[in-house]
Amino acid sequence: MTAAVAFVRRNAITIAGLSVLIIIAAVAAASGLFSSRDNLEIFLSQAGIAAPIIFLLIQTIQVVIPILPGGVTSLISVVVFGPVWGFIYSYAGMVAGSVISFLLVRKYGKKLILKLISEDHYNKYIGWLERGKRFHLLFAAAIFLPFFPDDVLCMLAGLSDMSLKRFTLIILLCRPVSLIGYSVGFNLFTMFF
Repeated sequence: MTAAVAFVRRNAITIAGLSVLIIIAAVAAASGLFSSRDNLEIFLSQAGIAAPIIFLLIQTIQVVIPILPGGVTSLISVVVFGPVWGFIYSYAGMVAGSVISFLLVRKYGKKLILKLISEDHYNKYIGWLERGKRFHLLFAAAIFLPFFPDDVLCMLAGLSDMSLKRFTLIILLCRPVSLIGYSVGFNLFTMFF
């Protein structure tokens, strides 16, 4: 048995899952779903009872395969589902996507990251890993605050020595703060403008 065949057999479920995510993302992108906030908002509004499940999948996929900034989909969830359910759906999708992203990079490394983001983006943040244990603090602070490239940082965390347990704890505790920031900021903006 060749090394390639052995690799495929060992990783069949991961490869199949990643392939499905890529196909769904490609079909959605080709259909224009991600071309504007309005398109995604209209699509979800028309999805009826399936909208939360569809949104969870979109949010999870967009963390693993960064198509839209997380803030955009978070704002859409607040508009479509309201502030409470929008927050819950965004949070669940972001946590799931972050853990999947971390585990995929932990398994497949830098090559996978460079297939999902530009080399410039990678080079901009890879230096964070050279800070050793300080990376954990920088990572937590960046996840805590809005407007950092959380998806990229979750991938880089997969290259670090951070344990899955610590990574998940940081995501669970820090992601809500930035999500609340997006939700409250959007609600304040719509109240005054």
